[in-house]
Amino acid sequence: MRDKDIRTMADHSAFRLLIDPPAAGAWNMAVDEALLETVAREGRPTLRFYQWQEPTLSLGYFQEYEDRFRHEASAGCPTIRRTSGGGAILHDRELTYSLAVPEGHPLVADRLRTYRVIHESLIEALSGWGIEATLYTCGMAAVPQCTEETQPRRQPFLCFQRRSLGDVLAGGVKIAGSAQRRRRGAVLQHGSVLLARSAAAPELDGLKDRTGKSIAADKLIEAWLERLAEVLAVEWRVSVLSGGDSRRVAALDSEKYSTAAWTKNRGRR
Repeated sequence: MRDKDIRTMADHSAFRLLIDPPAAGAWNMAVDEALLETVAREGRPTLRFYQWQEPTLSLGYFQEYEDRFRHEASAGCPTIRRTSGGGAILHDRELTYSLAVPEGHPLVADRLRTYRVIHESLIEALSGWGIEATLYTCGMAAVPQCTEETQPRRQPFLCFQRRSLGDVLAGGVKIAGSAQRRRRGAVLQHGSVLLARSAAAPELDGLKDRTGKSIAADKLIEAWLERLAEVLAVEWRVSVLSGGDSRRVAALDSEKYSTAAWTKNRGRR
């Protein structure tokens, strides 16, 4: 099902598209924040796909660092912290995306609409491999929410063991979820698609484990972009980080995301 409101209201100008090679976790988070700042300043929507150069655990913004030791399988993995909320994510055999859109764009007029448009287009892309995926709805059995950290110690540590409205399910498990960060001038939404089980998170099945379908990240990007272009009525303009973006990323990496102050206590002194 397509979002007709988005098709009618969407800005027909091109979206900037970045497809990045695998990188370190702190760098990946720094790029997302730098793109959010650029979009807030310049107003050009930007979609980015990326992966991780080694298995990496990312904590949600509200999680306590000490909770990281609740997960033994990822004990040897680097740990970083996101600016978005939710549970921890073990980034390994997955495809990650981020979408930065200026405030006021119809795509981000409503938080759940943004989730729905991105996730429904993913479901349509997966159908090309014969995979039947669905959106999680509140009509299902009550399970912990992944959007807020109101009672973090009562919730599963890993976000993919939780459920939130709009998550993507396949084979009875969550295989894709997203989170947002809103700031003045722009909105960032980023999320992960589990392609296969990771040895650093063996309790989580991915698409390959539940459906028997092995999907290469580049093939999923291609199919997903086709569906998104159709529903948003936009064109993709392939791009790379500008010189200014790269300098800002380097600063955010070294001064924020690679620091213990940020990772362990969100920068509190």
